[in-house]
Amino acid sequence: MKITALETFPVAPRWLFLRVATDEGIVGWGEPVVEGRAETVRAAVHELADYLIGQDPLRIEDHWQVLTKGGFYRGGPILSSAVAGIDQALWDIAGKAYGVPVHRLLGGPVRDRVRMYAWIGGDRPSDVAELAKEQVRAGFTAVKMNGSAELAPIDTPARTAEVVDRVAAVREVLGDERDIAVDFHGRVSTAMSRRLLPLLEPLHPMFVEEPVLPEHSGQLRSLVESTSVPLATGERLYSRWDFREVLTSGIAVAQPDLSHAGGISEVRRIAAMAETYDVTMAPHCPLGPLALAASLQIAFAVPNFLIQEQSMGIHYNQQNDLLDYVIDPAPFRFDNGYAVAGSLPGLGVEIDEKAVRRAAETGHRWRNPVWRRADGSFTEW
Repeated sequence: MKITALETFPVAPRWLFLRVATDEGIVGWGEPVVEGRAETVRAAVHELADYLIGQDPLRIEDHWQVLTKGGFYRGGPILSSAVAGIDQALWDIAGKAYGVPVHRLLGGPVRDRVRMYAWIGGDRPSDVAELAKEQVRAGFTAVKMNGSAELAPIDTPARTAEVVDRVAAVREVLGDERDIAVDFHGRVSTAMSRRLLPLLEPLHPMFVEEPVLPEHSGQLRSLVESTSVPLATGERLYSRWDFREVLTSGIAVAQPDLSHAGGISEVRRIAAMAETYDVTMAPHCPLGPLALAASLQIAFAVPNFLIQEQSMGIHYNQQNDLLDYVIDPAPFRFDNGYAVAGSLPGLGVEIDEKAVRRAAETGHRWRNPVWRRADGSFTEW
């Protein structure tokens, strides 16, 4: 079997799909994208295609090594995301060639169902209690919310209280049998994290995500030692080498993204590495159906998995949503907040190619917002 073509499709709301064709008629799909930089990743995919055309798609590991290292310069979000989508597509082809889901090629399932969480509240969180009630009614046992909108490096007691009060309102809705995760999204300085984390302890968040920006990961150990709140990070880390230092800091949850961190091949290795530090996995996935399908294959296969993010109804999906490009939504029907292992080969999702091609004719130019503080200076989104 040989690879004959790679095609990319920018589709709303902010995704990029990849189709890898072979001379035996088996087609693999992947999702290589950096949110807001889809065209840049698209260009990288087509540069890498020069090497892949004519190659055996089943030599997945060899291709991963060449694509990540064979160009001399390596790493970073663009290259790692391009490789991630290609890697997903190659695993999809392999599963279809052998007639089994990808998780069976990774050693078989270690669980029968995967716990999912839903997003509430948006970028500038509001109405969180009412939205939490809706997700409880939908059967979810866990939700995630942004902790705040913009914050000053050291903000006022009022802004501090707003964060705590929002989380408290959701905890009241959820009770003690459900979980809440709080995303600081890199908006919170180290100093503000030190202030906020102890105040959140009585509310028992499942984890607090990105308590500092990735470039300040050296502060994670001091934060871990200052609080009982489990800390999570990883959506902006792209390889096991990026994770090496943060895993030794004492974080509780690693969050590599299957569309950013080198795909299934690398995230499987990150999971094994995390297990040696007693760190669980909650893969980042505010993206489309292929990224989620790849994430679920990892979730079924790795023992140290905690919970899976998914984008159904997320605030970014304003034009299209998770199910708009799939033929059968069954793999993404969550039973009481859980995804159930399926038997479809490959990634386990059937893409509606006609819908994808139609959507790609329009494409998208999604960009994340640029936020500024009251004094006009840039602040993290």
